[in-house]
Amino acid sequence: MTIPISRPIIGLEEEEAVLEVLRSGMIAGGAKVTEFEEAFAEFTHSDYAIAVNSGTSALVVGLAASGVGPGDEVIVPSFTFAATANAVAFLGASPVFADIDPDTYAITPETILPLVSERTKGIMPVHLFGHPAPLPELIDFASEKGLELYEDAAQSHGATVKNLMTGSIGKFAAFSFYPTKNMTTGEGGMITTSDPQVNRVARLIRNQGMEKRYVHEVVGLNERMTDISASIGLVQLSHLAEWTEARRNNANYYQENLNPALNPPKVSEDIYHVYHQYTIRPPDRDRTIAALEENGIGYGIYYPIPTHVQEPYVNSAPSLPVTERLADEVLSIPVRPDLEEDERDLIVEVLNGSVSS
Repeated sequence: MTIPISRPIIGLEEEEAVLEVLRSGMIAGGAKVTEFEEAFAEFTHSDYAIAVNSGTSALVVGLAASGVGPGDEVIVPSFTFAATANAVAFLGASPVFADIDPDTYAITPETILPLVSERTKGIMPVHLFGHPAPLPELIDFASEKGLELYEDAAQSHGATVKNLMTGSIGKFAAFSFYPTKNMTTGEGGMITTSDPQVNRVARLIRNQGMEKRYVHEVVGLNERMTDISASIGLVQLSHLAEWTEARRNNANYYQENLNPALNPPKVSEDIYHVYHQYTIRPPDRDRTIAALEENGIGYGIYYPIPTHVQEPYVNSAPSLPVTERLADEVLSIPVRPDLEEDERDLIVEVLNGSVSS
């Protein structure tokens, strides 16, 4: 038996939606992109949604539309995919790396406070693995310090904290629709915002700086989504709620049946976790990995090398002890919505066996 850690769910509905677009002759950005933007804005409780061609593009365009540029600093976590910091650095600004809470994997006011300087323009928490960052506390902190809050929501489609929807709180939020995310468009991303200026500038930047054709108001690029991708996204979005509940059911089964020695996620009652990943911290990761491999069970290590020690950012931050420890401990297991019961049972049996004496 081979149990992959993740795979996109693509069915006849997506195939038919793509064929409809192909047969229409309008395969670039058009009516389907607009429809997808409107649906996703409603889903995230945002006034606007701007579709782009990747989650990284959503970060770059969102930051640029928010005025981030040379001389600015943006405080980010190191324990995440490098795109978070790369988007800041790509615009000529400086990512400043903060340590994280070991239970939520998110930056907090306490880890951010020592890093605030006169150059700090904003903070950008990541809702890692589908668990929201502490948005109420971060909102208050940003307001008190006169900073902007940006959300990296690449992994948190539909997650909430104290009934606040991720993607609806910051100056902007960036979502990813990469094939392994909770929903996909093949490749793609979305910027959400309720700021009309961010909305307008982001639309200009993603379209070579144009609102009217051949009239370039700002420097921009082609970071548009196609109607082909948007048609997939509309179908995926219609199934997201049921897929999220399936992920949560799988996670609840793990919570109830895994040996506590595996250190399953800690989730408070005011959190609606969407489980992009189900991440444990076994006492002997190598032993647990060997057991998974022996039984054909997929796994992932997200993320084995923190961003602040990667080549572009070496010496950019002091030691981040929690980040560095977690990079050596974390292990993600299959939690995807199409996981079969017998697969789930085997995963629990193998994991528990890997920590038994």
